[in-house]
Amino acid sequence: MGRSTPLPDDLLDDLRAIVSNRLSTSAAVRAHHGKDESYHAPRPPDAVVFPESTEEVQAIVAACRRHRVPIVPFGAGTSVEGQVLATHGGVCVDFTRMDRILAVHPEDLDATVQAGVTREQLNDHLRHTGLFFPIDPGANATLAGMASTRASGTNAVRYGTMRENVLGLTVVTASGRVVRTARRARKSAAGYDLTRLFVGAEGTLGLITEVSLRLHPVPEAISAAVCPFPSVSSAVATVIQTIQSGIPIARSELLDALTMQAVNRYAKTGYREAPTLFLEFHGTEAGVAEQARAVEAIAREHGGVDFQWATRPEERSRLWKARHEAYLACLQLVPGRRALVTDVCVPISRLAECIETTLEDIARTPLPVPLFGHVGDGNFHLIVLVDPQDSGHLREARTLNHRLVERALALDGTCTGEHGVGVGKRDYLREELGDAVDLMAAIKRALDPDNLFNPGKILPEDAAGG
Repeated sequence: MGRSTPLPDDLLDDLRAIVSNRLSTSAAVRAHHGKDESYHAPRPPDAVVFPESTEEVQAIVAACRRHRVPIVPFGAGTSVEGQVLATHGGVCVDFTRMDRILAVHPEDLDATVQAGVTREQLNDHLRHTGLFFPIDPGANATLAGMASTRASGTNAVRYGTMRENVLGLTVVTASGRVVRTARRARKSAAGYDLTRLFVGAEGTLGLITEVSLRLHPVPEAISAAVCPFPSVSSAVATVIQTIQSGIPIARSELLDALTMQAVNRYAKTGYREAPTLFLEFHGTEAGVAEQARAVEAIAREHGGVDFQWATRPEERSRLWKARHEAYLACLQLVPGRRALVTDVCVPISRLAECIETTLEDIARTPLPVPLFGHVGDGNFHLIVLVDPQDSGHLREARTLNHRLVERALALDGTCTGEHGVGVGKRDYLREELGDAVDLMAAIKRALDPDNLFNPGKILPEDAAGG
């Protein structure tokens, strides 16, 4: 569903009065803001505005509400489930000019930033404080965008996800109010947990303009390793035994043989092209050494060989650069293809079963399908490479995705571990959560009765209304 009429001139005049020349209706700017990293067809907005303050966002929301025009938030455009697509047209609010770090409190281990600050920008700012922000989804996403999609990434097994690391938010609601969801105290029993309500809401309940975040001390010692295995199941078994043994591993990433082949080609590395674990340990010198020895012993029990250790920062950076470039590397396996990117998460005890059955599906498809993921918390991804002009490819990719999600749900898992719902996973939400979807819809109607905030996302059509 999209808008059948252009934006009213009165609204454009109102928006220009708010942001001056920081408004664009050019086709190029609109096209850039109507697509993300997903395979979903682009849906450009009717106009794009670039606010610089919470007050400007508040005024933009008020103007759009007067004209009943949809509002779509935009950060870095790195989402993979169509979260930024303007499915109903309207005004895109680009937060990249709201890029100020407002406060850092080293003694309290927290920071407050504007919505457009990226995770790399924050960590660069923190580099002399002995602190860092650990949530690392790979892309240099904005922190408000990461909060909106409840992002996580390679460090989640030790440091948690955005859910655990967002202390509070400043949000502009559909009514035009500016709401601060929490103070900086590390715990509170005061009222409803509104912070968690907006974390993961994907801009459907309000626009996040500021984020207060939990920071963590930089570990005294860090050690990383790469270890190939004879099979995916043996690598997963190593991770499961490590977690169940209580070893506090910081990162545990699995890349299958096809992904390792892509990484070698793209990054000019020489890793064995076999299922491989990328591991990292944080702590004291003695603690890290002890953890590493314990995990290496477990890995050898499961056939892991040729541990390559990296302790110097430049070695570790090179190792994790290869891991973070896995997505880009996979895209280059067949130049010109687009990627249907999907993820699921299951209880770690069911992870081996889920991956093994998924690999059987992959073996039967003619499409290249690299598999990798954050197996320390039961989360993995498929990158299905398709020719977007080939309807057979798209049909095959969607079937593979459907079977993966159904498998995860049957194992008491979730249809999305960290990518969010967007438009791509909406139809699975009721199967996963049942009547809870109706409660979500009631909250949406209460906070956004005109369905103006990022319509068409998260809620299935039978619950969305508006």
